[in-house]
Amino acid sequence: METDVYTREGSLAGRSVELEPSVFGIDPNDHVIWLDVRRLQASQRQGTHKTKERNEVAGSRRKLYRQKGTGNARAGDAKSPIRRTGGRAHGVRPRSYDLNLNRKTKRLARRSALAYKAQDEAVRVVEDFSLEEPETRSLVDLAESVEADDRKVLFLTTENEPAIYKSSQNLPDFEVQEARNATTFDILNADVVVFQEGGLEMLSEQLGDAEPAAA
Repeated sequence: METDVYTREGSLAGRSVELEPSVFGIDPNDHVIWLDVRRLQASQRQGTHKTKERNEVAGSRRKLYRQKGTGNARAGDAKSPIRRTGGRAHGVRPRSYDLNLNRKTKRLARRSALAYKAQDEAVRVVEDFSLEEPETRSLVDLAESVEADDRKVLFLTTENEPAIYKSSQNLPDFEVQEARNATTFDILNADVVVFQEGGLEMLSEQLGDAEPAAA
């Protein structure tokens, strides 16, 4: 599977690159994608919710009235959960929502997301470039040239590019990340994934058949 390479100006560079079959050519695994997206979204939950239970609300612990002879239902103190001033029964407490998956599962999820983009012909590759200073117009022109204007674009750079990142801040549908940091959700959330050539090579090595070297 090959795709054309574009220049920074958006014209065809006259050559193409091979999309790694073990990354872009696999049969996507929907369940693994669901697991990884669930993990990513769960990690964004703060888990700081808290309600006061009956031992935490202010109020007397005295029994409101005697047990029998009043004609009313039996009642304990004012902190009882059935009363307006009482505490919450079985209230929520601070907790972590973090989930974990093994490394191979997370890699398969990203490969599956990229395979879907390849099947939809939504993968573009541009030559590596840097910007000396933020220049929004250059990214707009690039998106138009690779037929990604008016669509959500995920632009994956080879390395940290602060000027390119700042150039995208005025573009609501243009997100810039380092290729190695792109998550399954980021890839699926974009209509078009645009790689810098070095970023494509880096991510293909990271997710390909060969296991990455231990740090």
